[in-house]
Amino acid sequence: MANKSKENNLDKLGLDKGIGILGGTFDPIHLAHTRSAQAVANELDLQKVLLIPAHIPPHKISPDLVPHASAEQRAAMVEIVCEDSTLFTCDQRELKRSGHSYTVDTLNELKQQYPNQPLYFIIGMDSLMSFTHWHRYQEILSLCHLVVNTRPNYPVERLNDETKALLNNHQTTDMTELMQHESGKIYFVHKCFFDISSTHIRQELVQKQSCNHQLLPSISEFINKNNLYR
Repeated sequence: MANKSKENNLDKLGLDKGIGILGGTFDPIHLAHTRSAQAVANELDLQKVLLIPAHIPPHKISPDLVPHASAEQRAAMVEIVCEDSTLFTCDQRELKRSGHSYTVDTLNELKQQYPNQPLYFIIGMDSLMSFTHWHRYQEILSLCHLVVNTRPNYPVERLNDETKALLNNHQTTDMTELMQHESGKIYFVHKCFFDISSTHIRQELVQKQSCNHQLLPSISEFINKNNLYR
């Protein structure tokens, strides 16, 4: 019955089912990426989630935050994940750009490509905390909904005043209200967090520790075959 209601709301707007978008360095892509995106897709009834590896993320400017694997290797790992999934598609548009990758540019391109489908941009609480400092962040909300995955150690109370004001203006906890708008809402998914980080995985691999419980077997195999993060 709930799904039928969603479809009716989309019909009123002339919209098709939405598309999830998860961007990131994916250095490497791990189970928290895929499981959180799958949870969002389940909750919002999405049939497609684009995984978009970033070329040079503008906020990662210090040497320790620059990607360790090459763009080609990171894209290859994302492609491996997508091979065994009907939900995920690897979108390499940011890797084909020169210079920094700005989210707003990617969303503008995707909106032109999918004019009748709402875009659900998936971010973590850590990203929400810095969102008001993103390039043209107001325009981002005109192009998509923000879907926020909660993360341990990132309580809402730590958000700055500007972000709290943003939530006051844009947050909804009502799925029906979310589906009635093409863009502009901020929605927190329910109890969706996985405490895994690429940084921690890289550190464990340097120390020759097993990360098999945090990675797909095919990703572990790719990392070992290419001697990454050693």
